Amino acid sequence: MTPSTPTPSLRPSVSALRDRGEVDVLIIGGGINGIATFRDLAMQGVSVALVERGDFVSGASSASSHMVHGGIRYLENGEFRLVKEAVTERNDLLKTAPHYVRPLETTIPIFKTLSGVLSAPFRLLVTHGRGKPSERGALLIKVGLIIYDTFSRAGGTVPRHRFLGRKKSLAELPKLNPDLKYTATYYDASMHDPERLALDVLHDGIEIGGPKVSAVNYVSAVGMEGGAVRMRDELSGEEFAVPAKVVVNTSGPWTDLTNDALGMPTRFMGGTKGSHIVLDHPELLAATKGREIFFEHSDGRIVLIYPLKDRVLVGTTDIDADPSQPMVCTDDEIDYFFDLVAQVYPTIRVDRSQIVYTFSGIRPLPRHDDTAPGFVSRDYRIVDGTHQGTPMLSLVGGKWTTFRALAEHLSTRALEVLGRPHRLSTAGVPIGGGKDFPRTAAARRSWAQEHASQHPTELVERMLHRYGTRADDVLAALPVDAAPLPHAPAYFAAELAHLAATEQPVHLIDVVLRRTSIAFVGGMTLDTLREVAEAVAAPLGWDLDRREQEVADTVAILREAHRVEFEEVGTVEI
Repeated sequence: MTPSTPTPSLRPSVSALRDRGEVDVLIIGGGINGIATFRDLAMQGVSVALVERGDFVSGASSASSHMVHGGIRYLENGEFRLVKEAVTERNDLLKTAPHYVRPLETTIPIFKTLSGVLSAPFRLLVTHGRGKPSERGALLIKVGLIIYDTFSRAGGTVPRHRFLGRKKSLAELPKLNPDLKYTATYYDASMHDPERLALDVLHDGIEIGGPKVSAVNYVSAVGMEGGAVRMRDELSGEEFAVPAKVVVNTSGPWTDLTNDALGMPTRFMGGTKGSHIVLDHPELLAATKGREIFFEHSDGRIVLIYPLKDRVLVGTTDIDADPSQPMVCTDDEIDYFFDLVAQVYPTIRVDRSQIVYTFSGIRPLPRHDDTAPGFVSRDYRIVDGTHQGTPMLSLVGGKWTTFRALAEHLSTRALEVLGRPHRLSTAGVPIGGGKDFPRTAAARRSWAQEHASQHPTELVERMLHRYGTRADDVLAALPVDAAPLPHAPAYFAAELAHLAATEQPVHLIDVVLRRTSIAFVGGMTLDTLREVAEAVAAPLGWDLDRREQEVADTVAILREAHRVEFEEVGTVEI
């Protein structure tokens, strides 16, 4: 569901796209892979435009498990290239985006010793992912972690894994199921604000590309005429054509639907649905001891319990899905999550009253026929085509962790079609507020003191945590005597107005879901939404009627798509 509030005239960014004429590369799809490709091409000095039919990062990229990981389980699929690339990219992100990506200690509870030793290779080599998986035992996990360490240590970023027996495991994590035999602990990385990380990548691309680039949201690709892509502004309804030398389709799960709309039918995709729930549950949060608990359900699916923003994220499912239908977390999926929590923490009770937010999305996986969803390749490929004389590149697959490397490959291929070299790599290039980010607590305190001006140091540290070193821009917009919003006390009206003026939100839902974490942590009221709407009204040009319509639309979306219930009283803390 998307807001339907009409806007009578084109936004300046859309008018500029309409009037600019031919671009070298047109990217359709503003998830993380499209945005990263946009940044990469901007660095090469080509003219590039990106369009997204909804808000930036509002599709598959908004439904991640908030992890940057090498994908240890992909080893069982034989995807060694992907694991090596993912681990390399994880290590790189820990350095280039330290404001949003941080090491995450991860523990696997293990209940069997030899299970899976024969069935896992059989599924890989003989049935190729078909058939029912069996639970992975200690030996199989140990072998996998040894291989994983080999890949992980190349960047020297995270410690090696360790195995503990039952007694030591329960001493460290006493609330775990006492029937376990071992635990295996290793490190991956958390990504506590994926949408903001993507917005930083977009910001960098716009800043680097200058007048040669355009990136607009709420603009759909609806057809093709004479080799030019027909666009529709979803706010005004106006249509116009954008000619391009190369068209790149990064629509994720909707890649086939986009190609169909352009008149080039394909059957590349076969995505699977993944849902998550967010719990306000202090006992469960304490039981994790700050670690992600990563394990498998009895059906062989990998699941996680993950402390995040003083809440607990539980996920995920892996179910075949239709990308033309809206994705919501179902009652059956919630029961499934409660069952798996009980398997790992049998003495901790969880119920629906503790759910503050849910989200679902479709993984952009390739068509997989009768291969089990969990065994479908998470790797990606680029498919070349031509339509009405225009070269078309379709991205099939892709995952959050590998967005930089994927974008470099996709950018390189687009440049090959243009007959130009790929001159600059994004490897090691800081992202947004990750530039010059202080790495230690002492360095962060020092940064806050140096940049405080007249703001309280504690506030500056909070802004640094939220925006990285781009906090300087937010602080410059924040009056020294600013008071927090009464019903969203972690945020300030001037802060939200700055985001509205600089990050292209169109609707209130864009602000509470993707520019901030207001919806994610729960505790919202109608007063919360009205305060946020009032804060962003001036830069977005909203009158009172528009604000009230945005509040009503946002309530409907949060209730229908995210199971958010609005209380009479309550505040948002983060």
